[in-house]
Amino acid sequence: MKSASKFEKFAARCWNLLNEGKPFTPIFVIGTMLIYHFFDLGQVEHLKALGLGFLLVLPLFVLYFIYDFPLFLRNYLWMPFVAFLLIGGTVDFSLLVLALGLYFFFTVFFWGTIYYHLRIGTTLWNFTRFWKLVLKNSDSTSGNAQEQLPKVLLLLMLWQQFFEQSVAGVAIDWARLGWFYAGVFLFTFILHRYLFDWKPKPYEQYATMPEAAPDHQTDRVVVIVIDGMRKERFYEANTPYLDFLKENGTEYTNMETVYPARTVVCFSSMFTGTYPFEHGIKSNMVYKLGIKTESIFDSLRKVGKKGRLLGIAHLVDSMGDDVETVTAVMKNDEADPNIMKRAKKIMKEQDPDLFIVQMIATDQTGHSRGVFYDEYIEKIQEADALVKDFVEWLEAEGKMDNTTLLVCADHGQADGIGGHGHLDEGERFVPFFMYGPNIKRGEKVQEKRSLVSMASTLAYILGAPLPDHARGPVLEEAFVEKRDQSIE
Repeated sequence: MKSASKFEKFAARCWNLLNEGKPFTPIFVIGTMLIYHFFDLGQVEHLKALGLGFLLVLPLFVLYFIYDFPLFLRNYLWMPFVAFLLIGGTVDFSLLVLALGLYFFFTVFFWGTIYYHLRIGTTLWNFTRFWKLVLKNSDSTSGNAQEQLPKVLLLLMLWQQFFEQSVAGVAIDWARLGWFYAGVFLFTFILHRYLFDWKPKPYEQYATMPEAAPDHQTDRVVVIVIDGMRKERFYEANTPYLDFLKENGTEYTNMETVYPARTVVCFSSMFTGTYPFEHGIKSNMVYKLGIKTESIFDSLRKVGKKGRLLGIAHLVDSMGDDVETVTAVMKNDEADPNIMKRAKKIMKEQDPDLFIVQMIATDQTGHSRGVFYDEYIEKIQEADALVKDFVEWLEAEGKMDNTTLLVCADHGQADGIGGHGHLDEGERFVPFFMYGPNIKRGEKVQEKRSLVSMASTLAYILGAPLPDHARGPVLEEAFVEKRDQSIE
């Protein structure tokens, strides 16, 4: 399986400008206005009017870039639009129809059909399902119609009104505009201050290494992250091998992901042990490359050990050279088999002490086809067979003799376009279980834990120091008290 090319890494970053809701909103609104006024662009007077209108609507662009309106908060987004109409705002229906047409063309046909067909081989009939996913998606991405449309239409109608007033020489009613903006800003602040209250509570203190326990260490740790595997759908799937691992190891039944539950954010938190406010990765759209804190890979280097992460191009943005990239441009049915084939090659040639593998087909199916369809269950079941094949290969190669195996998801997925980020139902709690010679057998840990404990636990098992900003405590309850209690 080939690595992600430089072009693919660049294209992935560009795509995030259109995928993430915050940059998409201004890009889409500006693009729509330029298309609508295409024949006006050659007239200096109209250009000035467009520029003035943009400056006047800029405060709302800034507001909508700063604040997300995920989940039920999006229900309140029509209120500013209604207020705009009540104070004398007008609707340009031609512009409205253009905006709706462009939005659903981009999300349903370009993204949901053409893009996914070219990238992962989804059927060209995918639009027949994807439009439903766009309407249901609750996450703050471009594919969340219920959030994007009220934002986009208010920005467009307000900008268009400023344009028409400027061309007609009508003076701006600064007092009314000021009161409107003040009201929208206050309304937004109150919503986020009193209703945006579902973020996980972070660990306030830095973690400390427990008393040394050599019997808990193993020579190697293999971590398999089944990206986007929704917990209850995993329980519904027929996964005999993964079930064997969790029933013969320690399962954390209330393992919580981080906020926002984006892939690059989650991986950064898992392998630094801390949160976005410290490691600096706050979405899949990474404006400044590289984490700001130490990672588990840095910790391993301090004791002469090596870690590798096999994953998609996005992860290079945070973990840099510690990532072995895989191309995500292939038929989705081929993605995970090729990843596991590459995983065997890396283990054979590099023999890392810590090896992390990201399986992507389940997540991609959720995004392209939805999580409540048979295709999603099938991908989880395929992952089960591939994990079994990989572990049996490790055993045949003598690489499981003193190895700890950890299987988890980085986040779940919600209804709609497999959305994840703002912790809707199905996103927050993820499958997480450990298996190995020093791991308790049949243990179920019910207490809430966080994925930020991953880095500390890996450091503990491999005899490395904690990453410098690790907050998640070591998952000590998973370990047996004595080595002679180990499983066969």
